[in-house]
Amino acid sequence: MTLKYNRIAISGRIASGTTTLAQNLKESLGWKYVNAGQIQRDFDRKHHINENAQGAVARSDKHEREIEAMTKKMLENEENLIYEAWLAGFVAQNIKNVLKVLLVCSHEDIRIDRVANRENISINEAKLRIIKREAENIKKWQKLYGQHDFWNQRYFNLVIDTYSSGPMETLGKVLDELGFRHK
Repeated sequence: MTLKYNRIAISGRIASGTTTLAQNLKESLGWKYVNAGQIQRDFDRKHHINENAQGAVARSDKHEREIEAMTKKMLENEENLIYEAWLAGFVAQNIKNVLKVLLVCSHEDIRIDRVANRENISINEAKLRIIKREAENIKKWQKLYGQHDFWNQRYFNLVIDTYSSGPMETLGKVLDELGFRHK
């Protein structure tokens, strides 16, 4: 089956559903899946960084640039790839054959609830964690890459609100955009 794209870049803020989508795509397509967040968490553990307390500000600018260079190289050169990262769509903006998907959740309370449940923390702690990590990461990325809105819809082929689109409906929308048809 010939698809419109042979790579998928999935981006979204914390608890927008990117990992769920990426895992569902991996299961449906059988493609390689790379989670840049997991790469960062592994790096953080190795260097005794508490990602939830520090995040990108605890990592060197060199390390952040290396991750983005790795992202770009993989999206340019590998086929049948699902790449999930906060900046995947931004990094892939000029790369051919990449379906750039942005997941948003239009209700902040849902994202907060997802984090609280996933990490078994209070609603207030989840809210503070989201605000802090996103603000610190955006500040660092703007220092490195310029004053961009990294989730501006113009960088993406497909934008899905996971507040109104459940996991399977979201998967279906991406498969439809790929031109995937079940046999």
